[in-house]
Amino acid sequence: MLDFGAGIAVNSLGHCHPHLVDTLKKQAEKLWHTSNLYRIPEGERLAERLCEATFADTVFFTNSGAEAMECSIKMARKYHAASGHPEKFRLITFEGAFHGRTLATIAAGGQQKYIDGFGPAVEGFDQVPFADHEAVEKAIGPETAGILIEPIQGEGGIRPVPAKCLKGLRELCDRHGILLVFDEIQCGMGRTGKLFAHQHSSIAPDIMASAKGIGGGFPLGACLATSEAAKGMVAGSHGSTYGGNPMAMAIGNAVLDVILEEGFLDHVNQMSLLLSQKLAGLTDEFPDMLSGVRGKGLMLGLECKVANTELQAACVANDLLVVAAGDNVVRLLPPLTITADEVFQAVTRIEAACRQLRSSSASN
Repeated sequence: MLDFGAGIAVNSLGHCHPHLVDTLKKQAEKLWHTSNLYRIPEGERLAERLCEATFADTVFFTNSGAEAMECSIKMARKYHAASGHPEKFRLITFEGAFHGRTLATIAAGGQQKYIDGFGPAVEGFDQVPFADHEAVEKAIGPETAGILIEPIQGEGGIRPVPAKCLKGLRELCDRHGILLVFDEIQCGMGRTGKLFAHQHSSIAPDIMASAKGIGGGFPLGACLATSEAAKGMVAGSHGSTYGGNPMAMAIGNAVLDVILEEGFLDHVNQMSLLLSQKLAGLTDEFPDMLSGVRGKGLMLGLECKVANTELQAACVANDLLVVAAGDNVVRLLPPLTITADEVFQAVTRIEAACRQLRSSSASN
């Protein structure tokens, strides 16, 4: 099997990366868990490195992306409460979004298939059409705390938000005194050829959730923020039993060791260009099945004319793991360590899958 799903963008360095394996073994012989009641050197180091590489001044560690999003949502609300405006608690979100599966995050995502059956949706989220700046501006009201968006929607179908739109959202937030919150759980940690996807647009959020690739397969999430945005999150206002545990911190640092290595992100961009070119060739060869390629870096999507689940199943039958997404797209999320030879192998297997689907369709 060739894994072009990477556990849905989790296995950023592939399976059993030697540096991660070595780090896990060494830390397993030390401390597994204390509590974030205490400061530990591994956690301090990871937080400092993340802050140094990003807009952030402070980090809160979690175990997952949904928890990082919960922290982000709470922080946005708490900021306004601490600023004397507790009435500001609503976040503007976007159609097609996916922010997790807790009660708050399914409400933020707004997809009915995830909300149905779980009782009344958590209040405080106003959804607008994807990348509709005018709709966003109209949605801002006296209770608006901020805008929450994925710079590239993953579950929604690998839909990048144009840089000018992100810049427009930053300007709106600044003008109205509200917070810009990014969900970079899937598109962050080198996935797009920058450490975080928003760095392509030369603007920064006030709060950002990260997870998936940050732990390379070990459960780890983080909520990054400016000191101003985090001013309401005083000691005791939020917590996590396992968040920031020594095992996760050691592995998070090991992932950063590799991703921040000189030339690593250049490699991601080189493999992205190669894979994009090869996929474009497939869309020319199979215009009856594929209509285009979208995305950035190694977060790419094949736009399908056949059902994306059919193409996914055909790829699996040809020993290639891929992931279906919204908008009838198949996601390609290979490990960032992918080689040119593995790119060629993957494209050959997608080609074989398309030929089988075409043959099957013709015989029916």
